[in-house]
Amino acid sequence: MKVRGRTFVGFDRVCRLGLSLPGVEEAKAWGVPALRASGRVICCTAAHKDAEPNTLVVMLPFEQRDALVEEEPDLYYLKPHYVGHPCVLVRLSRVRDDALRDLLITAERFVSDAGRRKPLKPSPRSRARRRV
Repeated sequence: MKVRGRTFVGFDRVCRLGLSLPGVEEAKAWGVPALRASGRVICCTAAHKDAEPNTLVVMLPFEQRDALVEEEPDLYYLKPHYVGHPCVLVRLSRVRDDALRDLLITAERFVSDAGRRKPLKPSPRSRARRRV
C-alpha cells in the first residue's frame, strides 16, 4: 500500500489480525491506513517522517509503552514526535503474529476504556523524555 509517497508493507497482516476482533474496523487516520474501535484509533501506520519505514503506531498506556521499549528495543521504539502520546512504535518486520494480536487486543481495550475516563496524561517518565 502506498500513501503520501511512502510504502506500507504488512498492514494487510495488521488488518487480518485486527479485523478478527469484535468492533474493529478499517479506516484512515492522519491520512494513513488505520484500525478503529468505537470510533477511536487503535493503530495506524506511522506517518511522521522520523519513524522508520514499515512501522505501526499502537495506542497503549504510557507505563506499558515504556516497559515494552525498555524490554525489547529491537522491536518497540519511540521517536520524539510520539513521546507525548500514549502509543508505541512497532517494527512490523520483526513482530510475530501472536505478539501483534496481543498488542491489538490491548490497544482496543485501552481506547475503549479511555472513552470512559478522564483525558490521558503522560507518565512522569515520558514527560522527562520529552524535555530532552
